[in-house]
Amino acid sequence: MFFKLSFLIIICFSIPLVVSSNVVINEISWMGTTTSSNDEWIELYNTSDNDINLDKWILKAEDKSPKIELSGKIPAKGFYLLERTDDTTVAGITADLIYTGALNNTGENLSLYDNSGNLTDKAYFSDEWPAGNNETKQTMEKKESENWQTSQNPEGTPKAKNSSGSQEKSAQVKPLPDVEVKSQQSSEVYPGGVIFKEILPSPEGPDAENEWIEIFNQNNFEVDLSGWKIKDIEGRVTTYTFLAGTKLSSKEYLVLFRPTTKITLNNDKDGLNLIKPNNEIIDSVKYEKAKKGQSYNKAESNWFWSSDLTPGKENSIKKQETENKKDNKLTETGFQPIELAGAGVKLTESSNQQTKAKKLSPFLIAFIISIFSGIVIIILKKELSEKSSF
Repeated sequence: MFFKLSFLIIICFSIPLVVSSNVVINEISWMGTTTSSNDEWIELYNTSDNDINLDKWILKAEDKSPKIELSGKIPAKGFYLLERTDDTTVAGITADLIYTGALNNTGENLSLYDNSGNLTDKAYFSDEWPAGNNETKQTMEKKESENWQTSQNPEGTPKAKNSSGSQEKSAQVKPLPDVEVKSQQSSEVYPGGVIFKEILPSPEGPDAENEWIEIFNQNNFEVDLSGWKIKDIEGRVTTYTFLAGTKLSSKEYLVLFRPTTKITLNNDKDGLNLIKPNNEIIDSVKYEKAKKGQSYNKAESNWFWSSDLTPGKENSIKKQETENKKDNKLTETGFQPIELAGAGVKLTESSNQQTKAKKLSPFLIAFIISIFSGIVIIILKKELSEKSSF
């Protein structure tokens, strides 16, 4: 009995938490690419000499975003590339699987399960990614020692052998003390005056290619948009982060198309937030239902739909909206334009119109009375003439 119990105890303690597997999480582009921060991707690697069927394997984050059901085969000593949203994430390389769901830039706990539900590999970094660079878009690569490193070059080594690592990253591991870094971040001041100016949610052509967002710098100075964000607020929430070095000159427009931002503007209802690097929302726009082929334009403090699209230029609706406001104000305050025939003069005060009406009324009344009196006199004369004839 004692022998059996001891045997069971030995068996239980010998079961590893992670079942040994030849398929590992090999590289993570949690920061996206130089084209877009939304262009995230994950790479698996098969360390064995045999092809492995990945049908019904699952790779998922602890918060279930993303949660990816794998399929197909990963070749011996080969790679398996997962690209987010579409196959344009990694240019020139075909994805083995397309998935949805964003990785948090602050970190994630990723787990890889085989088709029997066994945990075969993990990358648990919920507090902070140990490698990778969000500014330069250098990826996070696995080293042979199971540690992680920052890739030697921006955008990493998708479907290729991992690099020897970034020498710069090792130098950056020892920055200024945390207190000083936080103090610098908190003292950073970002300007205002950058706004949404025009958006096209429902273009005539394909939405995926022709939707666009326009922002405008109202300031009389250049604004550095590095790290600023545009965030979708309805449906599948997507965030676009401006690349380092993006600058908007004074009074300049910037038009961003959907293939760049990956932001889908819903036709029924949607909105956008423009966010500074300190997470302050600097501007917002919301709409209920998009009109086909019309853009949503900002004129002063109001928004209007217009069929006259003006990407990169001043909205043509601004002049029309100003004129409409003036006409509405005149009507509300009792002002009405009156054109005097042949005079070429416009009067705008309703009191002038009333004064003219008062001046004309006595003459009109006298004229009517004189006509009526004349008719009466004629009738009386005729009757007297007829009587005298008798």
